[in-house]
Amino acid sequence: MNLNYSKTELTELIKEKAYLLGFTAIGMALAEPIDQKDLEAYKEWIEKGYHSQMGYLANNLEKRIDPTLLEDGTKTIISLAYNYYPSQFIAPDQYQLAWYSYAKDYHYIVKDKLTELFNYINQIQPINGRVFCDTAPVLERYWAWKSGLGWIGKNTQLIIPKAGSTFFLGELFIDIELDYDTPQRNRCGTCRRCLQACPTNALEAPFLLNANKCISYQTIENKGEIDKDIISHLGDKIYGCDDCIKACPWTRFAKPSLEPAFRISDELLNMKKEDWHELSEKQYQELFRKSAVKRAKFTGLVRNIRATKD
Repeated sequence: MNLNYSKTELTELIKEKAYLLGFTAIGMALAEPIDQKDLEAYKEWIEKGYHSQMGYLANNLEKRIDPTLLEDGTKTIISLAYNYYPSQFIAPDQYQLAWYSYAKDYHYIVKDKLTELFNYINQIQPINGRVFCDTAPVLERYWAWKSGLGWIGKNTQLIIPKAGSTFFLGELFIDIELDYDTPQRNRCGTCRRCLQACPTNALEAPFLLNANKCISYQTIENKGEIDKDIISHLGDKIYGCDDCIKACPWTRFAKPSLEPAFRISDELLNMKKEDWHELSEKQYQELFRKSAVKRAKFTGLVRNIRATKD
């Protein structure tokens, strides 16, 4: 059904629907090659090996640079943010998991909502395109900034004003033009709290993360043994790290997610250190059914527990 909406009317209808679906922020950007300075910074980051063993970040560079090569005919990138800030937290004297991993796997939850939004647009204005949620070579934080959602902070996370950084990102690549949003200026100012909070100095400079030193990388993406220089800084972290986000002043504005699938389970909330030490693979499968923690696999999580215990 094409009701001949104007570009502005269609843009507003899409945003209204996105908020009804539970998204916190939405913006639109013209699909074009990324800015030259951002391209050079990304290339330099890869050349320094700061992506560590995450080889996929160096692959398909041409598609990361130019989104129209990823999906032919793309004219607009719609960027969206979905809140995952917890309503309950694991007790501070127990083993810690990154806040995002409290939730059911966001790849499914958020992608379903993105698909629903895509189908809604297609009903009122026929479109071609694709939906992405951390599933393709898309520079998600760049496009979220370009779409006006927020800015990329010194901790390399997207910061949404009066909301913080606890968001999953997703994109719609579509072949029609819309009204485009304006990128926001960086509002980190002289603050360096995230750099000071990083236990391993993985934030080597503002806006520069060395993944080799990052606890999140070491406990999630790393398939080998944890770097011996990192182990002494793990504390009670057995999956990921939120220290730079916790230190950010903008996090104080975060509000608990209303998404039922993102609430921490009672089983996970009540786990004690002694329970983790005795964790069986069967228990692991039950505890993290449809969870992003599966990325580390049972052997990886046991490795992390052993490292913190030792």
